[in-house]
Formats: sequence, structure tokens, C-alpha cells
Amino acid sequence: MELRLKYGTLRLVHGDITEQRVDAIVNAANSRLMGGGGVDGAIHRAAGPELHRECMEIIRKIVRLEHGNAVYTRAGRMKERGIRWIIHTVGPVWRGGKHGEPEILERCYRNSMKLAREIGARTMAFPSISTGAYGYPVEKAAKIALSAIMDELEKHEGIDEVRMVLYLREVFDTQLETLRELGSGN
Repeated sequence: MELRLKYGTLRLVHGDITEQRVDAIVNAANSRLMGGGGVDGAIHRAAGPELHRECMEIIRKIVRLEHGNAVYTRAGRMKERGIRWIIHTVGPVWRGGKHGEPEILERCYRNSMKLAREIGARTMAFPSISTGAYGYPVEKAAKIALSAIMDELEKHEGIDEVRMVLYLREVFDTQLETLRELGSGN
């Protein structure tokens, strides 16, 4: 499903984020940019050792990436697929929703899109940030993610297409239902 907004299109995709043909993909990273499990591990494996070296250079300068913030690296071996950049953002760990988790998650999406515009990425792909090992409930995360992306595409030029790339079918189905609900207001 796709939704056309003032400055760009939001598209839901069931698939592997590392196989998308976009300018930038977003990595649901950990604060040390080490590459872990889930989408983070898949991106690090697909990009190869160049990504690890570049992440370590960033960490030497900033020590850790704070939750909600974003940095970028080159895409390593994924540049062969047309991906130029990887935007790394650290989502919140779910602790019941009363410790700023919604605001942090929203910042992940907004800061990643802002950074994409700054580096000149016209197309980008997001995973479902924080809904894996960090335990954020998929339904709650979907509403925050899609609302933030839609708002950014309504207010800011620079990105032509944003994809939400969802590997698990049940996460895709939840995002699809949420997008239908949110999109019916447009």
C-alpha cells in the first residue's frame, strides 16, 4: 500500500530492508553501533567490515549514540545495490510507555528523515524501530512511526519516497491496518 502526501510517498513493503533500492536505509542500531541481532545484524552483515570500521570511528568521537538521535555512514557493500548511506538511530527500550518512549521513538523517525534530507537522500527505507529486542508494542510503535513519517512528508520537501520495510508478516499486517486508519483522514 502507498499513500501520497504533499511532498512524497509513503509505501509499506513486506521484505528485507537490505534488498531495497533506495538512497538510504535506516538501521535500528544500538548505542555503540556494534551490530547486533535483528535488522541491525542483517545490515552489518550485508554492508560488510567497512561499516564496522566507520561505526567505530564515529563511536571514538561521540562515545555513544543517544536514544532518538541519528548519524550516518556509507553503505559498504550495499552500494552495489544502489544504497549510498545507512542512517543509524537508537530507539527506546519499552518500559511501559511512561519513561518517554513515545517521544524518543518519534524523534528516531524525524531525526532520521532530517538527516536524510541533509545528506541528499531522495528515497529511504525504515524498519520497525524498537519493536524487536527492545520490546516496543508493534501497534503503538506503528502509529507513532507512520504519523511522524506522514507529518514529515506533509511539511518538508526533499524526500520523494519513504518505505516502511517490514520483514515479519504480522508486523507488516499491523502497519498496514494502522496506515489505512491514519490515511483515511487524508
